[in-house]
Amino acid sequence: MNINLQTIPIGAIALRRLAMFGMVLALIVVILGAWVRLTDAGLGCPDWPTCYGHMTPDAASKIPGQVESYSPGWVFNSGKAWREMIHRYAATGLGLVIVLITALALNYRRERPLSPFTAISLLVIVLLQGALGAFTVWWLVKPIIVLLHLIGGLTTLSLLTWIWLDLRRTTKLVLPKLGLTNIKSLNSARHAALLAIIVIAFQIMLGGWTSANYAAIACPDLPTCQNQWWPLDMNFREGFILWRGLDTNYTGGVLENSARVAIHFTHRLGAVIATIVVLIAALLSIRAAPTALVRNASYLVISALSLQLLIGVLMVLNAFPLTLATGHNAGAALLLITILILNRRLREA
Repeated sequence: MNINLQTIPIGAIALRRLAMFGMVLALIVVILGAWVRLTDAGLGCPDWPTCYGHMTPDAASKIPGQVESYSPGWVFNSGKAWREMIHRYAATGLGLVIVLITALALNYRRERPLSPFTAISLLVIVLLQGALGAFTVWWLVKPIIVLLHLIGGLTTLSLLTWIWLDLRRTTKLVLPKLGLTNIKSLNSARHAALLAIIVIAFQIMLGGWTSANYAAIACPDLPTCQNQWWPLDMNFREGFILWRGLDTNYTGGVLENSARVAIHFTHRLGAVIATIVVLIAALLSIRAAPTALVRNASYLVISALSLQLLIGVLMVLNAFPLTLATGHNAGAALLLITILILNRRLREA
């Protein structure tokens, strides 16, 4: 297809490039957030947005009494502090990218390459993310706040991905109208792919709750848990209490083993359900695919799902090493992106 570049709005081209850059940066921020959480570095800096009152941890450590004045009795750990600040630097950079996207969307609001409402919504979400980042520190890595922070990060990533895909139409890289093809099998694939997004979102939330409560190692064996197919010692009520007060440091977790087993086992059950739903959506899409783009997106989803399952299995079999645990978080984000791409391809079919 020949595209006349002169007919493409300049604002749309700039927005699409920014959205692509923001999407990659958002993925990096999500992975860095997992790395910080898994290394217990969420409280590497006891204040926010600075670290012991400075923009770098080393600057604070060189001033006598600075660490003690901010957190009496707090043990300063340079490695944890730097990990937390690297995450904050990346998140700040992402925030600036989103500010630019919003400014461009408002500047080109007459041409409407991107809805100002969408851009402003994205900006509001990233501002809320900043607030949740602060509360994560102030409320001592409280699990519900950690989970909401993860949800906010993945929502930001999803919106940037969708904006990037949507701007393909604005820049004339995709011409057909959305959902123009009305075929029963294709509509079934669309519904299944939409359900897959919802199921994957819930599964990621379960994974975030598992990580925030340090329940990953509660089931050290596979495919059983505590050498049982259905562990008898599981406390679901205690495991899924969302709010437990404020004056508790949740680093390392505070739950009894029975509650952690319940959380982990629920996450495993969720993984089975998510796998079935995603596979059905991908296979229906392949069967009904009117274009190579839909088939390729379906294979991409299956590949991302297979990688995520492989990482999950290897993580348990190798006693949850940091590299694989971080990779599991990255795999979840990549699976979410591929599901979004499949949904978009199905709507364009």
